Amino acid sequence: MGSLFHKFQEALKVFAKSPTFAKDGRRLQFEADINRLFLYTSHYRLGKDADEADAEEIIEMASEASVAEQQKQVQENIHLQISNFCKHMDGILVPDSKADDVTVSTPSRTNVAPRPSGLGLAVGRTTPSKVAPGLFVSKTKPITKFELSARLKEVTGYTLEVKPSQIQHKDAGNGLFLDGEVDAGSVVGFYPGVTYSPAYYQYIPGYPRVDLHNPYLITRYDGIVIDAQPWGYGGESLELWDGSSDQKQVPNSGGQETGSDRVWKMLSRPLDGVLKGDILERRNPLALAHFANHPAKGMTSNVMVSPYDFPLNKKDLRAYIPNISFGNDEVNMSKFGRFWFKSWKSNRIEMDVPMLKCLVLVATRGISNEEILLNYRLSNLGRRPSWYVSVDEDEDRRRWS
Repeated sequence: MGSLFHKFQEALKVFAKSPTFAKDGRRLQFEADINRLFLYTSHYRLGKDADEADAEEIIEMASEASVAEQQKQVQENIHLQISNFCKHMDGILVPDSKADDVTVSTPSRTNVAPRPSGLGLAVGRTTPSKVAPGLFVSKTKPITKFELSARLKEVTGYTLEVKPSQIQHKDAGNGLFLDGEVDAGSVVGFYPGVTYSPAYYQYIPGYPRVDLHNPYLITRYDGIVIDAQPWGYGGESLELWDGSSDQKQVPNSGGQETGSDRVWKMLSRPLDGVLKGDILERRNPLALAHFANHPAKGMTSNVMVSPYDFPLNKKDLRAYIPNISFGNDEVNMSKFGRFWFKSWKSNRIEMDVPMLKCLVLVATRGISNEEILLNYRLSNLGRRPSWYVSVDEDEDRRRWS
């Protein structure tokens, strides 16, 4: 398997220099990333019994298939892995009998004091978020998140844990670690939280300075922003999650709110929007991708992000996808330069199945009991943090061009 992976690595070097990629910098980087993900996830799908002929066929496909075809295959490869993960989770959590299934209704929640959410804090909301009545909740085994994580490792060979980072920088804090072993192309973790399409950027807490007190925001190439701050470390049950968070907003300095903080809090209050809650497994051991650190100088990343569009008709898998969407996903947006505009005519073929836009981490090499490191690719158009050391300045520039 190691020699086959070497072939893929050599192929990546060749494809990266291919003149067939788009000339636009941002598009070029997107196509290069899809090409890499196609090779990595296809390599994983080949399995340990693959031979050299199989590898050659995949490399040939990568050189001939269009970006759209490769993107479709990446989606299929990742969905297959996630489906298997969900089956393992069911095997651990679902009781032999489902006789204890219950239904959650809106009236039953009105007697419970709501937890503050990032959105609620931003708009000063004190009333409970509205939820759809009659949501069906399956009974799960009463095991802790820690126990679930250990059980998952037994059946898959790995799990994730958060502990102090090995990066020698005062701002490194906690890092994400893989406990166990995975092969290149494996889906390592989910980036959890609330997803915002460009039509709803103004609803992101703290808008327009959304990243001032929130380091857990990430953006897909299609403009979808995922805010993982409300998710935090997850929870201890299968529950209705509507983006609520127990985290408190931290004042700018000295434990006191400054005049500047008050001004920006007033200016950043988003308009009242629609946040869709859903029944999610908050104990999900892999919903921790937002704790992955950027590699320090001399280190290299071992994962990359991949877009994943979860088909919402797969209701038996839904609880294990740690994301909810804000607003109406069907609003079409078009990008002009650096700005997004509402498009009154559909710019895509309407899909029969609604999709939840997500991100996952994919291993770019074999990983064994080590810290997960993700190249953040921060924009070089503005001031970057002191701890940030660019892995590839050209990639950084193309990503945000």
